[in-house]
Formats: sequence, C-alpha cells, structure tokens
Amino acid sequence: MAARRPDRKPFAKSPRRALARVALAAAAGLAGCVTSVDGRRHRDANEGPWLEPTPQLALRIDEQVQRLPYTHGEGRIEQIHWFATVGEPAYPQLLELVADPRPDVAGTALAALGATRDSRLIEHLRAVALPEKIPATLRYEWARTYLRLGDWSEAPVLIRGLAEEELMVRALCGQALFEATGQRFGFQPKAEPAEREAAIARWEAWWAARQDEGVLVSSTH
Repeated sequence: MAARRPDRKPFAKSPRRALARVALAAAAGLAGCVTSVDGRRHRDANEGPWLEPTPQLALRIDEQVQRLPYTHGEGRIEQIHWFATVGEPAYPQLLELVADPRPDVAGTALAALGATRDSRLIEHLRAVALPEKIPATLRYEWARTYLRLGDWSEAPVLIRGLAEEELMVRALCGQALFEATGQRFGFQPKAEPAEREAAIARWEAWWAARQDEGVLVSSTH
C-alpha cells in the first residue's frame, strides 16, 4: 500500500467543491425569500396566502397602521390609497383592523381593502368575527366593501341605506351602487324625500328583477 503524502490533509475538500456547496446553500436560503422590484417578497408553497413585504416595507406598513387612528380628512384618504396600492403585503394587518372596536379605524381598513378590488379577500372578510351590534355607518361600509370586491349579496343593504336620514350615508350608498352598476335611477342624496322614495323603489325593482334572472350572484369562491 502506498504511503499517504504527509502534506495532504485527510478530509480536505477541493476549493471548487466547497464553493459549489456554498452556492447551493445560498440558493436554498433564497428560494423562500425572493424579493420583487416593487419591494414585495414572493412566498413559497409553505407560506401564507399573501405576498410578504420586505423588512423595509414591513416597517412602513407598521408605521401607517400606528398612524391610522390619528389621521383625518385628506390624510385618511391618502392612507387608504397607500394601503390599496401596497396591496397583498398589507392585507394581514388590514384584515385585523376591520375588527377594531373603533368604527373609524375599522371603516378605513375596509375602504382600503375594497379599493384593491381583489375578490380573494371576500372569504377572509367573511371569517372576521364581528360584534352583534355595529354602527350603521360601519355596516354600510362593510356592504360597500363586499360590492367593490365583486360580492353582490350585500347590495340590498346599500339600497336600504339610500333611505337613511344622514346625508353622507345616503351619498356613500348611492355612490357605491353607481360605481358597481353605472345606474342611479334618479336617486340624488339631497333630493326631497318623495323623490328619493321613488328612486329607491326603482332600485328595489331593479334588484328584484336581477334576482329573478339569477344574475349578480355572490362571488365567494
């Protein structure tokens, strides 16, 4: 048997093989955290249903969530637009906020989710546990969100909202129905009560006809 060379280490790996192993390890580590150019982290098959944010974007989302209760007016509208633009990475926190006991915070989260027009959110919203009694304005915001996401089952709630005493509620419900259908049926939030009642009757007839035709079903799957 030939003698082993004294300068050769018994378990030394070649530099090329060592580099190959490092490259494979790095590839495996990166497989579950590939970041896209818009700052979102692509999920792998073992992660949750939504794209995850990069650490930087996660911090920005947290900052916006912390600020949300203290913004009003234009600032609140800007936040709704920001969350809707971010989309999936912000969904988990927004879905938590829709159950917030503060109606304005919950309503803002709903408005942001509805603005995404992402119908995949419907089943997740259905799973949110709500108190038995919520303010009427928040109930209408829920209905508006479902409609904007493509679920027509809450349309009757918005039609009933056209008869509310509060002008802003009537306007919100009317605008939500118009955005979804392109129809107004003569409804004007500031019109006299008799004119509004006639328009509401036309909305109710329209909904009844659509139900008889079997169209405008819920998009829950």
